[in-house]
Amino acid sequence: MSGLMTMATPYWEFDQAVRHARQWSYIAGIDEVGRGPLAGPVCAAAVVLPPACDHPAIRDSKKMTEKKRVEMDAFIRENALGYAIACVDATDIDRINILQATRHAMAQAVAGLVGHIDGLLVDGMDGAFAPQYSSVKVIGGDHCSLSIAAASIIAKVYRDGLMAAFDEQYPEYGFARHKGYGTALHLQAIREYGLSPIHRRSFRIKSQE
Repeated sequence: MSGLMTMATPYWEFDQAVRHARQWSYIAGIDEVGRGPLAGPVCAAAVVLPPACDHPAIRDSKKMTEKKRVEMDAFIRENALGYAIACVDATDIDRINILQATRHAMAQAVAGLVGHIDGLLVDGMDGAFAPQYSSVKVIGGDHCSLSIAAASIIAKVYRDGLMAAFDEQYPEYGFARHKGYGTALHLQAIREYGLSPIHRRSFRIKSQE
């Protein structure tokens, strides 16, 4: 396995401590990306890494360059025992609210996993969305747990790809640059062109006349 390291990282040691305390072998790390943007889906990922898998570059996806995220996305997909990604689009976010949409995406991601899972490590949220599994809520999990950080990476890379595709469909908004977040460029585009079909109308979007 290419992920076996001679010196363990703190992220791997965190997961190992959970394995020991809970008597779990196979952990699914769960994280989401896209709760805050004004446009686009919220996406969640679930990743099951082999217990011996570690890599010093796996960390909170927000602290990585795009190039390194893409590199680690490939590493995770190659080495994971299983992974799944699920998204909830803007229409459903408006219908059920962003919190419920996030939980639904996480539930769908977990449902997409195959193989044995002993428990879930969930970033900042309880595991009620997947009651069939034991779970641990980990505050700030993407910067302490290897499994959660891995999930944050593949969710981020996947959603960024979706936003790049939306950029081709709606080039006037600059989605490839800001990924739907409320940047000055994005807000200016909303003032000029109004809301696109992928904007979240339930969010407080500044019109700024």
